[in-house]
Amino acid sequence: MKSYSMLEMDVICWAEARGIVKNSTPMAQAIKTLEEVTELLEAIHKGDRNAQKDAYGDILVTLIVGCATADVDLVECLGLAYEEIKNRKGYLTDQGVFVKEA
Repeated sequence: MKSYSMLEMDVICWAEARGIVKNSTPMAQAIKTLEEVTELLEAIHKGDRNAQKDAYGDILVTLIVGCATADVDLVECLGLAYEEIKNRKGYLTDQGVFVKEA
């Protein structure tokens, strides 16, 4: 299996070769991401594990391409998000609610 960074570059090259990066927009890719998230929700609801894997992959592709259209580095975005949450304390309840500690 290839590393994440190699797969990310493959996706960007694929999207560039098809004119997606040049001719799409961050908004169009965000809408595509929303469509793929909807497919993920349906797959989870149905308990279809293969469809869930497909949807997670499609979501990653749309995020990578969206970042490419916006000239933003997805790994940098992930790093920024992690920096924001890394020191949060708390727990997830049985009902799925995250309770932050002060």
